[in-house]
This record gives sequence, C-alpha cells and structure tokens, in this order.
Amino acid sequence: MSSCADSHVNFHVLTLFPEMVSQGLSASVTGRAFEKGIISLETINIRDYTLSKHKKVDDYPYGGGAGMLMQAQPVYDAFRATVDRINESGGDGEKAKVIYVTPQGRCFRQDMAKEFAGERDLIFLCGHYEGIDERVLEEVVTDYVSIGDYVLTGGELPAMVMIDAISRLVPKVLSNEASAEFETFHDNLLEYPQYSRPAVWHEREVPEVLRSGDHEKVRLWRRKQAMLRTLQRRPDMFREEDFMGSKPDRRLLAEVQEEFRAWRASMEEESPL
Repeated sequence: MSSCADSHVNFHVLTLFPEMVSQGLSASVTGRAFEKGIISLETINIRDYTLSKHKKVDDYPYGGGAGMLMQAQPVYDAFRATVDRINESGGDGEKAKVIYVTPQGRCFRQDMAKEFAGERDLIFLCGHYEGIDERVLEEVVTDYVSIGDYVLTGGELPAMVMIDAISRLVPKVLSNEASAEFETFHDNLLEYPQYSRPAVWHEREVPEVLRSGDHEKVRLWRRKQAMLRTLQRRPDMFREEDFMGSKPDRRLLAEVQEEFRAWRASMEEESPL
C-alpha cells in the first residue's frame, strides 16, 4: 500500500480493447492527472499474449452453452508480464490487487474506492464474450467487484468507472481537495442540494440561509439536507446510530425524521393506491 508521501497510483488494465480504455480516460480530471504524473495508466492487450498465430483468445466452453469463453493462457501470460513490469519499476507485483469486474462481485462503493486509492498498483481484468476460464480467475484474482446488477458487453466500462472514482481520491488529482472529501457519500450521506446564480430562477428561490453569510448556519443546513435527502432517496444507507454521537446531530436527526414523515405523507396523498 502506498504511503502518504507516495500517493501515486498506477492503473494496469488487461483488456481486448485497450484504445477504448485509454481514450475514455484521457479527458477531464483523469486525463489531466495522467499528464501531471499523479496517476498512470497502462493498457495491456490480452490478444498480444496468445500463442495462436491467428491471435485467437477464446474458445467454446466445456459442457456446451451459448457464446465463447476467454481462454486462461493469454490472460495469465498478460497478467504475468504486467507483474514483471511492476516489479521492474520498484513495486511488488505479486502483492498487487487484481480486480475482476463482474456482476458476481461485491458492489463497488465509495469506501472501496478509498481503500483502492491507497494502493501503489491496481490491476483490472476485463472480461468479454461469456466470461473467462474459471481456472485463471482462481489463480490471479484478488477482488471480484461489480458496479451494479446488470450485464454489459465487457468489463472495460466498469473498469473505467472505478478508475475514475478511485482517481478522485488520490491526493492532488482534484484541484479542490475538499471536493473529494465532502461530495456525495461523505459520512454515508448523499450530497446536499447546491445552487448558483441567479438567486431566483423560474420563480424558485435559493434558500435564504445560503445567502445569509452565516457559515455555521450554512454548515448545519447542508448537513440536515444531506441527512434528509439520504433518508428520502437512499434509506438503505441511512443509519440513525451515526447521528447519536453529538447533541447537534441528535437535534438534526429529530428534525429530519419529522420532515421525512411529513414528506412521506404528502407523497402518499399524491399517489393513493
């Protein structure tokens, strides 16, 4: 794991479509971070490691079934070559996390992104077709991770989603360090509502407290709104015990619960069974 002084993260993506990954991450926040050398990206074409003279990397699955399966040999050889390069660069390739993106894995969350952001090297394995030979997965994968309960054509898009989320938590990647800490999912809360100019738009006004200049009132308003929004939109994330540690939080919790009950009652009136 990287130390605070060594916060550089190297992403290594094993894929059949390296251009898709490199081009998709070359813009915006990640692109700028690559240019500055804060993070790095290596895409490894699994096809380059096949022993087939026709560059074949897939075959029919034993036992029958629809579709083709990626073979173990090219995946493993691509992985070993990546480990060797990590070792040559001063890292420990044998201990690098190998993340296989699959709907069968643990659901990717912000706390997982924070954990991965502390690693020096992360290897992503992107499947395609009907998946990858189970034997090589058993041999190399350390983490099975999903971005949701649905099926995509390949693992490239999920890998890019995770790399983007992880990169934001690497020091110096974001120009405003506070934005990584206090945006959505901080303290297991969704982000509070935000507003910009003008103060009135389509007869909708920016809340007066945000224009008051009172920083403490603004802080409390934002926390309360984050709590209420989480309870309304992601009740699975909301835990009352998280707000029992301080008197201000307990008071906010009581206010939020009252407003939530009123909100739920109004929703039931608008949508009667």
